[in-house]
Amino acid sequence: MTRQRVLVLWLADSNLDAPVVAWSEWDGTGAARHMAGDTEEAPYATGLAALRDGWRLFQASPLLPHYPGTETQTAYLKYEFWFEQLVDTEANA
Repeated sequence: MTRQRVLVLWLADSNLDAPVVAWSEWDGTGAARHMAGDTEEAPYATGLAALRDGWRLFQASPLLPHYPGTETQTAYLKYEFWFEQLVDTEANA
């Protein structure tokens, strides 16, 4: 059976070469279980490094301009990239 692994990387800016500032992982294979904050180091230094390791990019946040007066607000992480890997697993997994 094929199962999906999902990796979300938030980068410092819109460039895939930008450093990772936050991340989250979900593993549909059941092989690994990750909790928010369970590692101090990102799985990849950049989004480009994830691509080079075989992750497929399937969504990037749209680039939207800041509204006047909100340029310095940090209410959310703006540069979000979603990656996936399709993994073959045992039929009984």
